[in-house]
Amino acid sequence: MTLGLVSIFLINLVDTFYISLIGDKELIAISFTFPVTFTIMSFSFGIGIAASAVISKAIGEGNYKKVKRLTTDSLSLVSIIILCIAGLNFFYLDFIFYSIGASEESLILIKDYMIPWLLGVVFVVIPIVGNNAIRATGDAKTPSIIMVIMALVNAILDPILIFGLGPFPQLGIKGAAISTVLSYFIIMMVGLWILGIREKMLTKEILKFDEILSSWKELLYIGIPAMFTQLLIPISNVILTRIAANLGDATVAALGVGSRIESVAMIGLIALSSVIIPFLGQNFGAKNFERIKAANRFSLKFAIIWGIISWIILALLSDLIALTFSKDLEIKGLITEYFWIVPFGFTFQGISLLISASCNALDRPLYSTSINIMRLFIFLVPCVYLGSQFWGSTGFFLGITLGNLATGIIAWFWFNSKIITRAL
Repeated sequence: MTLGLVSIFLINLVDTFYISLIGDKELIAISFTFPVTFTIMSFSFGIGIAASAVISKAIGEGNYKKVKRLTTDSLSLVSIIILCIAGLNFFYLDFIFYSIGASEESLILIKDYMIPWLLGVVFVVIPIVGNNAIRATGDAKTPSIIMVIMALVNAILDPILIFGLGPFPQLGIKGAAISTVLSYFIIMMVGLWILGIREKMLTKEILKFDEILSSWKELLYIGIPAMFTQLLIPISNVILTRIAANLGDATVAALGVGSRIESVAMIGLIALSSVIIPFLGQNFGAKNFERIKAANRFSLKFAIIWGIISWIILALLSDLIALTFSKDLEIKGLITEYFWIVPFGFTFQGISLLISASCNALDRPLYSTSINIMRLFIFLVPCVYLGSQFWGSTGFFLGITLGNLATGIIAWFWFNSKIITRAL
């Protein structure tokens, strides 16, 4: 799972790196797109989490007819939702990016990226949910191979379409979006073949609309809170980007680079949060509560070790990372500062991430949402805003760390007292 996720997040890093070679204006523009694209994809993450939880539970119960029904309906549901969301974003593109602080100059470049991305986003989200369905069976290897294929295709297409190599025209930032969509389209076809032919998890049975609604209802019971939970992540990124914009474009650029590197640095914790859902879901369906408790203890130890190691590595490599992404002295200085301060909170961010995933697997989606609401509205945004007001960009970075620290500690004790002790 870690290998596959590294491939996914490398797409963002590869895009950011090639775009940074064009210029700082393009780097700033792509930094504005990240929270918006992540917001749209969060709807598919929510349905993917729901699919993983309910399908794995059905497998634990031995109900394989239900497994086929849920898998098929999860793909149709996410397609409908994303087409509606993408359409709204297309018509309100200017308003959205002006709201988070983009300038008119940046908006021209932002549109070059966002329009082709929005036109092909349905190809992006179907593989996300499909991989979660495969993972629900306990197979983490196949989804990882699929994601590696996508990363390789993207790495090949990026320089060709961005810089116009060979017979291809130079498309700049637009080329990065097109290469991403094409990469996802290829793995979507591979994933559908695996689900339908190899795993036989898709059904051709035609149901009445009320039966499909019943299936969607089960998915949305976890999916709606999970979508809302996932949306809180990009919403916080949008708010943070808006606060950073008040501090200057250099802070926005540093946050954009930092967010992408952070995605890779948190890879082990994100991977564990992905596989813990089918693991807990199957054991929950089979009523094997001791394995659930053992997984909970393991998660804490893993988060502590991974977080500490990530902080040390990123702090030591901060100058090199800054030099890789920008030649501007101010941007380089802020990128370096980011990686000395923010990764200190990775352990606690990882704990809250794992607790949130565990709540969804154990049929407690509202607990998961509550943890993320607490992180955003009670700790993260207030800390970042106050820090930026008193200490500028340094206070901005300190606020992120303090918000993650407080959330992780409270989430851990809350989960163990409310769910592990009482429910199991």
